[in-house]
Amino acid sequence: MLWTILVVLLILWALGLVSGIGGLVHILLVVALIVLVLQLVSGRRAV
Repeated sequence: MLWTILVVLLILWALGLVSGIGGLVHILLVVALIVLVLQLVSGRRAV
């Protein structure tokens, strides 16, 4: 589930980068990184 959200956010970030919307790009990048960190932390707990 989190990987799907991460991929969608990264795609939206790339689209924002191409379209030149600066603030949205940074917000999406930060959210994508937070999701990635949460996925890594929850994966380590499960093991």
